[in-house]
Amino acid sequence: MRCTLCPHFCEIAENEVGLCRSRININGRIVDENYGRITSLSLDPIEKKPLKRFYPGSKILSIGSYGCNLSCPFCQNYEISQASKDDIEYKTIMPSEMVNLAFSYLKKGNIGIAFTYNEPLVSYEYVKDTSKLAKEKGLKTVAVTNGMINSGYMEKLAPYIDAFNIDLKAFTQEFYSMCGGYLDTVKSSIRIASRYSHVEVTSLIIPGRNDSDGEMEKIVLFLSSISSDIPLHITRFFPYYKMKDTEPTKIDKIYHLTEVARKYLKYVYPGNI
Repeated sequence: MRCTLCPHFCEIAENEVGLCRSRININGRIVDENYGRITSLSLDPIEKKPLKRFYPGSKILSIGSYGCNLSCPFCQNYEISQASKDDIEYKTIMPSEMVNLAFSYLKKGNIGIAFTYNEPLVSYEYVKDTSKLAKEKGLKTVAVTNGMINSGYMEKLAPYIDAFNIDLKAFTQEFYSMCGGYLDTVKSSIRIASRYSHVEVTSLIIPGRNDSDGEMEKIVLFLSSISSDIPLHITRFFPYYKMKDTEPTKIDKIYHLTEVARKYLKYVYPGNI
């Protein structure tokens, strides 16, 4: 069977999983093996997602599973994003139980549920089912995603997500090839999500990889062509995972690129400073 969720279009044999370690072929049907399998759960400030212009000062119940359809050598959550079910501990929490848990945190300032930490959209069915139920109960929903999802699926999911933070890692296919992804798919996801939801974008700046003025101008020109109101988070890189030999991004570089971006966008925020 061929999985059509993302542009990898993995061909998956019976009882096997795809590249993301999450999509499985069961009885000729592709589903999320990690449905309800939660590896991480925390009540976080909304600004940590990061979302600066969506209910600032609030908190949100943030949950993650395992798996990802990218393989970024600088991943900050590789312990779960690059894990399979046998590599990590998890607790199964079904959608109705998760919504009830979110309600139990209302008195602590919680506004809803954020799907985050690993790549949440490889758990498409769980995210959609939980989001629909959460919205019926008046909770807010957030997805923090790499945007590597085919347009038909994004069109179906976006109406149930109140806010997205989408990574736009660079503006060259060469960079995305290093991560095992496709720039055009991410651009499409940003366009579609912006029609339905509040969208903020994050770009992690890696020295010598995506830190030129020209590339930042391409990023912000693309975003401003959708809306100059899209907030952009320009984030500092620190050595991690397979890029421990790369120097951290200089703080001056982050501030400089922030000024470049502000020529085209109203809301630009330096991050990890």
